[in-house]
Amino acid sequence: MTIVSVSLNDKILEEINTIQNEMGYSGRSEVIRSGIRLLISENKENENLSGEINAILILIHNQDREDIVSSIKHDFEDVTNTQIHNHLRNNKCLEIFVLNGKSERIKNLFKLFKSCGKMDYVKLVVA
Repeated sequence: MTIVSVSLNDKILEEINTIQNEMGYSGRSEVIRSGIRLLISENKENENLSGEINAILILIHNQDREDIVSSIKHDFEDVTNTQIHNHLRNNKCLEIFVLNGKSERIKNLFKLFKSCGKMDYVKLVVA
């Protein structure tokens, strides 16, 4: 098995330790491998989407990132049926997009939010 070095901050390391203890993983490496397998599986599911789809896109971000959300979402009004914005604790915002349209457009929207590096959480749920 190939060894890969990864730099993690203390908060992420604490969360990995918690997951390891609560879920009974044999070590940190197994937690990280499990997370990577989940990410790969999710990516494959999204890549296989085709045709017209209905989906929900969920975002959590800092309030000061609202300009990024606005600039991305305006380019995808053709697939956005509804957007809900809610303020959470600790200067966080929750965005819920109800989407309907071509899978390629929805996948592109998801990828832009996922890859911008400014969102705390990005999840696409396909109906």
